[in-house]
Amino acid sequence: MTEPLQTPLHALHVALGARMAPFASYSMPIQYRSGIIREHTHTRTGAGLFDVSHMGQVRLAGGGAAAALETLTPADIVELPDGRQRYALLTNDAGGVRDDFMVARLGEHLLIVVNAACKQDDIEHLRGRIGERCSIEVLDDRALLALQGPAAALVLGRLARETAALGFMQVARMSLAGSECIVSRSGYTGEDGFEISVAADRAETLAHQLLGHEEVEPIGLGARDSLRLEAGLCLYGQDLDRSTTPVEAGLTWTVAKTRRAGGARAGGYPGAGVIDRELAAGAARRRVALLPRSRVPLRGGAVLQSHDGAIAGQVTSGGFGPTLGAPIAMGYVEAGLARAGTMLSATVRGKTLPVEVAKLPVVPHGFVRGTTG
Repeated sequence: MTEPLQTPLHALHVALGARMAPFASYSMPIQYRSGIIREHTHTRTGAGLFDVSHMGQVRLAGGGAAAALETLTPADIVELPDGRQRYALLTNDAGGVRDDFMVARLGEHLLIVVNAACKQDDIEHLRGRIGERCSIEVLDDRALLALQGPAAALVLGRLARETAALGFMQVARMSLAGSECIVSRSGYTGEDGFEISVAADRAETLAHQLLGHEEVEPIGLGARDSLRLEAGLCLYGQDLDRSTTPVEAGLTWTVAKTRRAGGARAGGYPGAGVIDRELAAGAARRRVALLPRSRVPLRGGAVLQSHDGAIAGQVTSGGFGPTLGAPIAMGYVEAGLARAGTMLSATVRGKTLPVEVAKLPVVPHGFVRGTTG
């Protein structure tokens, strides 16, 4: 076995007392001394600092980069305005999701951020499919930090006043703590916040600067998972995979109108026919929130049953929701059972437990949709 890779903030995590564990080939902080529930709650009420440097950052450049990327995704990339970011999906010929990613336009090039577990495969996919149409540069020399929570804007505004002008999913270059950064108003917690791309050799200095504010505490992957689960956000490899379509996942909004059947740039990406058919006729299953009506948490892989004992679906993610003070899960059920309030059951350690279908997200998002300041 090879040793896990380390992010530029590895030494800082250890110094802060983090419990480290392998994740997507990296040694990552699962939690710090205060524990997952405290970290979760602090992000909902203050500002949490996350190290997400294990994610892949890739620059696509060249006049045809946007049109080239559109051949791999149903998103509208060609008309993505400068200074804007978009959530998008890489699809396969069956309409399934190879990966989900963020893409931002910064002048003449695109910056994409892909999942750590899919990073190498995504890079090979990009190079093999569109490498002759644009330049593809892997930014191994950059770290990625996320400052999340209702106090995030206040804290970051002390370092750079221009962050106040960023609305949700806007992105800009700016200087933070003496480092040139790319800052987007986005995140993976359901709260307002920012993601910051910074040179790897400047990451620890910036992290120390942010942690010096009383509103900010370091947060590990444990709380990151419970936060995104309450917010109804997918984790690739659990809630999304190559056999799951955007329609099944409730991500139809990632399929731009201009890319759908009859649109100005319809199709032209893998699985377009499958996805168009599901957009028109509906999918056989749907992603839903699940609320166990007991204190026993559900875990990914648990089978769901309808009132007559028939298999109704499967849990993909589950755990404890600190904001709810109760277990929470997410999974896929037959379309006819996807209505909020539908009662199902799951078998956990030999016991049959009641589970209620709920609307996503269970905890409302705190994103700042308009321009602030």
